[in-house]
Amino acid sequence: MKRNWPGSKAQPTFFKAFFHLFLHLPVVFHPRLPIFAPNLRMDMRFKRFKSLLVAVLTLHIFLFSNVTLAQHEEAPGEAQKPATEAAEGHEKKEGFNANEVIFDHILDAHEFHFFNYTGKDGKEHHVSIPLPVILYSPEKGLSVFMSSAFHHGEHEVDGYKLVGNKILPVDPAQKVYNFSLTRNVVQMMLGLFILVWILLSMAAKYKRNGSGKAPSGLQNAIEPVITFIRDEVAIPNLGPKYKKFLPYLLTVFFFILINNIFGLIPGSANVTGNIAFTLVLAVISFIVILISTNKHFWGHIFNPPVPGFVKGILVPVEILGVFTKPFALMIRLFANMMAGHIIIICLISLIFIFGGLSKGIGWGFSPISIAFAVFIYLIEILVAFIQAFIFTNLTAVFIGQAFEGEHHEEAHH
Repeated sequence: MKRNWPGSKAQPTFFKAFFHLFLHLPVVFHPRLPIFAPNLRMDMRFKRFKSLLVAVLTLHIFLFSNVTLAQHEEAPGEAQKPATEAAEGHEKKEGFNANEVIFDHILDAHEFHFFNYTGKDGKEHHVSIPLPVILYSPEKGLSVFMSSAFHHGEHEVDGYKLVGNKILPVDPAQKVYNFSLTRNVVQMMLGLFILVWILLSMAAKYKRNGSGKAPSGLQNAIEPVITFIRDEVAIPNLGPKYKKFLPYLLTVFFFILINNIFGLIPGSANVTGNIAFTLVLAVISFIVILISTNKHFWGHIFNPPVPGFVKGILVPVEILGVFTKPFALMIRLFANMMAGHIIIICLISLIFIFGGLSKGIGWGFSPISIAFAVFIYLIEILVAFIQAFIFTNLTAVFIGQAFEGEHHEEAHH
């Protein structure tokens, strides 16, 4: 008598193949004939394991085939849903998108976004601070409005649309010049304002109190840092010329440090994790290095004191080394600050990823995820100081190498 699979007229060939395979395990996986007692015990254990495996697989096939086929059965009197409704239901069930959260924090944007929440109307609302959008087009002229007018990409404003984090014209042939204040620009301006305020207030206090009075307040916190940069960075690397470059080194150090710390505030921009920011700093340092060079520096590059047959290999390497120095400054700061932020966001995102699988798993994993995120966050505060110091110290080293021959001559005389 022919026996059908339970719960359906159609026989699932995939499960049937596996069922047939495990029923014939003695033929496929049968061990050698038992000759000794240990082999006999091993053969009996193998048969017990095989029988248990076949039973478990049979139960799984029975249950899984019923569930699978039941999903395709329609209830009496119920029509099949249209494809559009099924697609909408699929979109509604879409889970947490960690990539979107990570890149939303790393990339530049036209607003300071803090969080989203679902209101009583069932719609998603965004809590953010919009920034001004300034666009100029030769065809339409100047357009100035707030980024909130886009309604997070849902509306078009004055012939422009928001696609991701970019503002594009509706007409692709239209030429546009974007002078908008993005969150990276606003945060850099804020960091510059705080830097100028700190240094000017300290200078005014020194003028008022003189050098004989002990520092207090903010002056007491900043003065040891200035002394450290002077004694441990400028003087060892620049020698007698340290006073000439000390203002630049202090400006670079405090500017990077302020932006590093601001980047750790939730909802703020990770300015130093933007390669455009580190590129500009590296180019400025590169210009300062080139201005500081002398004939000894260029003579060592184009006419190194080595045999002639080696110069053909060494000269291109030395020329390449001139450009790898600012490149190292750029990549080191960018990669370290971006990596720390990504790790923190990934650890927090694990709560929502596991919560999408099961609320119990999400709540159970949340203490572990938060503990690791707080640990990395504390390390990032230390990294903020370390990366500012490394960028400043390497800049001083490269400047010192630019006039190293002249420095040696002065020391010799």
